[in-house]
Amino acid sequence: MRNDLQGLEIGQKELQKLTNLPVNDELIILTHPMKRLLSRVVERAKGSEAATVIFIGMTILVSSYVAFDVIIRLFVNWVTIPSWLLLVISSCSVGILTQIFFYILWKQRSRTVRQNMTHSLKILLNDVERHSAVIKAIDINDQIEAAGNSGVSLNERKKVIEALKMTRNDLVRALKTERILRENKKFIVSKLELFADNLPTLTVMQVSEEASEHGRWLNEVFQIALDVQQEMKSLQSQGS
Repeated sequence: MRNDLQGLEIGQKELQKLTNLPVNDELIILTHPMKRLLSRVVERAKGSEAATVIFIGMTILVSSYVAFDVIIRLFVNWVTIPSWLLLVISSCSVGILTQIFFYILWKQRSRTVRQNMTHSLKILLNDVERHSAVIKAIDINDQIEAAGNSGVSLNERKKVIEALKMTRNDLVRALKTERILRENKKFIVSKLELFADNLPTLTVMQVSEEASEHGRWLNEVFQIALDVQQEMKSLQSQGS
């Protein structure tokens, strides 16, 4: 990714911090990191590090089994089944219980998001996704151009990047404002100036470049800003 695209996305951690909600939270599946780890081990085992990888892997397995066997003999010597079988059963049980815990935690966090979801927040989250999609599309286009396809270079790149920066700032302001109103139902809306910096500029760009691709996208952002302002007025009337 080129330097001018760095930092333009609103990542999941930042989005959760801005909204104070676990939005876009994904269920942790224990088998996924295990598969990734196994893939790395197999990949390195096929290379020049094969002997080292096999030695380290066998050392970890044997050491774990020996340590587990010693603990069983010292503290649970009444168990009659083989220690290796008990290790397998214990590992599976811990894995299942941990996965259940992650599932319950994910369900609770998802319920929290649903209970606090507002019309404006739904619009903003959707536009954050579109914002990220535009950045991804530009990055892919840059990679294609870097591969030697000079004919795919993006016209008015600087203008698009500036529009992305402006839109990111506006989305951040909108998300902060939505959180204030959501968490303070009786808050008197006096923060419309949060949009004062960029909204007039976006209006001018919308009129002058509405026929272009990035102008159409800017128009979407402009509409989101208006939607959020309307939602702020709606929340004000509900809280009064």
